[in-house]
Order: sequence, then structure tokens, then C-alpha cells
Amino acid sequence: MATIAARSTSSAVSCGRPARNSVQVRAALKPSVKAAPAVSTAGANQMMVWQPINNKQYETFSYLPPLTSDQIARQVDYVVGNGWIPCLEFADASQAYVSNASTVRFGSVSACYYDNRYWTLWKLPMFGCTDPSAVLTEISRASKAFPQAYIRMVAFDNVRQVQIMSFLVQRPRAATDYCELSKRSVA
Repeated sequence: MATIAARSTSSAVSCGRPARNSVQVRAALKPSVKAAPAVSTAGANQMMVWQPINNKQYETFSYLPPLTSDQIARQVDYVVGNGWIPCLEFADASQAYVSNASTVRFGSVSACYYDNRYWTLWKLPMFGCTDPSAVLTEISRASKAFPQAYIRMVAFDNVRQVQIMSFLVQRPRAATDYCELSKRSVA
């Protein structure tokens, strides 16, 4: 191995290549591309860090503040208007998050499974639902039946056979796992 390395080194020198320390590397940019301006260290001091304590998020609209009743109604209208199948699910706070205690592992026999993503169904999915008020009525009934549970609405597309969206419609009143937007990051 040493003889091969020695031969390749000697052949490189004999080919007339310049020595390594004499080669200058130059970066060329297209004329239309400008280099990004340098960021001062003051800019780095303004960066924020995600707050991992009591800042758990759920599903599609987790980055937003909790949805109001009117916003939930508009989302239900959107789901029903697109012909998707609404479905309500609920879970106790202790089972709502993935953890080693609440996870069922199937091993290598199931592809693309989700750890503890399946909550208990509230009745059956609302196949053929064309009335958004029926979905809102079921949300209200589920909230009255399980006031201390997380409740989410899931929308399925029966043509593509996929879940389209899912979002919380109720967070337990006693839940302490949510941060206001202004407290989600720290400097």
C-alpha cells in the first residue's frame, strides 16, 4: 500500500502539477447571485430557542393558538365541503402522548405504523356527512361526555384512502402542557 501511495505521489509531481500549498481556491458566483450579507453577532443574540417544557403540540394546527368555536366550525365546513369523512377521537391526558408506557410495538411485522396515534373513536366516522352542523353537534356531545379528555377531529379522503388533516377541538381545562405563543421560545 505504501508503494502505491509513493508512486502516485511521485507521478503527480512529475506531471507538472503545482505543489498543494501554491494552489489558490476561488469561488465563483453567477453574476445574478449575490452573496448573503454578513450577520452580526447581535443578530445571533436575537435568536430564540424552542421551549421544550410544557409545550406539547398536536396535529395540523399545533403552531396556532387554540382554535375558537367559530374557527372550528369553519374547518368543519371545509372538511364537509371537500367531501372528506369527519371522525372524532378522544384520549385521556395520560394516553394522549406517545411514551414508552403507552406505546404498543408491533415489531417488524407492520410497516408504517404510528406509535399510539390511534385514540378511541367517538362513535363511528361520519360517512356520507353533508351537514357541518351534525359534526359540530357531535363535537359538543363528545365534549360533554368527556370534559377532561383531549378530543380531535380527523378528516379522511375515501378516494385517496388517506388521512387529510387532524386537529384538536378540545384540550382539557386542567391541561398544563400548553404554552401561549409568546412563551413558546426563549432567548
